Amino acid sequence: ATTTTTSDPAAAPAPAPHVLLVPYPARGHMQPLLHLASRLAAAGLRLTVVTTTSTLHLLSPLLAEHPSSVSPLTFPSFEHDTSGPTSVGVDLHALAALREPLGEWVRARARSGGEGGRVVAVLSDFFCGWTQPLAAEAGVPRLVFVPSGVLATAATHSLFRRMPRPPPAAAGREYAVEFPGLPGAPAFPWRQLSRMYRSYVEGHGGEHAEAIKNNFLWNLESSAFVCNTTRSRGATSTRSRSRTWRGNASGRWLDAFPDASVAYVSFRSMMALPPPHAASLAAALERSKTPFVWAASTATLPEGFEERAAAASASASAAGLVIRGWAPQTAVLRHRAVGCFVTHCGWNSVVEAAAAGVPMLAWPMAADQFFNARLVVDEARVGAPVSLGGFGHVPDAGELAGVLREVVGEAGGELRARAKELAARMAEAARGDGSSRRDLDGMVRELWDLGSRS
Repeated sequence: ATTTTTSDPAAAPAPAPHVLLVPYPARGHMQPLLHLASRLAAAGLRLTVVTTTSTLHLLSPLLAEHPSSVSPLTFPSFEHDTSGPTSVGVDLHALAALREPLGEWVRARARSGGEGGRVVAVLSDFFCGWTQPLAAEAGVPRLVFVPSGVLATAATHSLFRRMPRPPPAAAGREYAVEFPGLPGAPAFPWRQLSRMYRSYVEGHGGEHAEAIKNNFLWNLESSAFVCNTTRSRGATSTRSRSRTWRGNASGRWLDAFPDASVAYVSFRSMMALPPPHAASLAAALERSKTPFVWAASTATLPEGFEERAAAASASASAAGLVIRGWAPQTAVLRHRAVGCFVTHCGWNSVVEAAAAGVPMLAWPMAADQFFNARLVVDEARVGAPVSLGGFGHVPDAGELAGVLREVVGEAGGELRARAKELAARMAEAARGDGSSRRDLDGMVRELWDLGSRS
């Protein structure tokens, strides 16, 4: 892709700036970055996207949409372990092995031009901190892409910079850590902080603990952070695309219900509810007689629960649909019958619910989810808490049933009105000269400026 940067009709078009994208190879990290990549390619930039043999298929839509301006740079897949709190450290260590071959690839293009020309910037996931020294050695800026919200991002980096110590032995369960450098000086219980950080300072980080710390400190040396958010208070960007879904069997199932009467439940595949938690939620749905769609993935549900839900008709109490495998979450959330979203508050899920104007029942478990839940419940006031105890606390089914009754249907009208208002502000930010569009355009201009100076 090229563009003309001068009014002289005889001048040759300037080559498109070449940006190197380095995703973290997990679907929840790759999808928002690839969406941003599509926007950058549409603005005329040339992109090379680092991928592995196991994640190359995720690039297919992007490559099909922009065949002349996006190229994959594929490396062999690496073994990775996602079973425990230190698994990210294992992944970071494995990914960092790409630093030398990728650095040589960048240097080769600086020497010879190569396909796409010299790289003018590196845009990489915040779990790819090792690309900071790579970019510095190449003499180009690195931009950190953050698939999480700004609050969680700022807090986590603050932890590794300030290094607050673990609570003393006599401290109670609610021992809190303050963040005086963040707006409002929020405080969070120790147990709600990033497990990566807690494992590090408590001495349980394993052999790759330093890789985790260095990752976040390297991020702080970068030129900029690119966050998936908007300037609307508590909001997120409308990155999700609606799709036609009424012909789907699940869509037809929802069509039978009144507006805002159905609870949608999803904890995504990486955060399946443990059996005791799932049993409490199942009991609450039946007690409250709330119709539901549950994207259960691999979660173990109580014996007979799925059969009872499936046997109930749309006009009966506690009719439900359990989806195993992939669920069309964006489309479900935008269906008129969905009245609330029971969610772990992963950022992508918060994005999709907020853009759809659906209130959330917040049930954070780990990672950035407690910070996101604070935004949803206390700041934007578009959600209610289910449990803030994480994996260690199973909420009472009766109390959970009460929360469902308060949010689903007419009782949740006030909460739903705020959610709709937030969705409208987000849509406005993404249109025309809205704040999100202006921010994106400003980023594109800066990358073009880098290209003109190379």
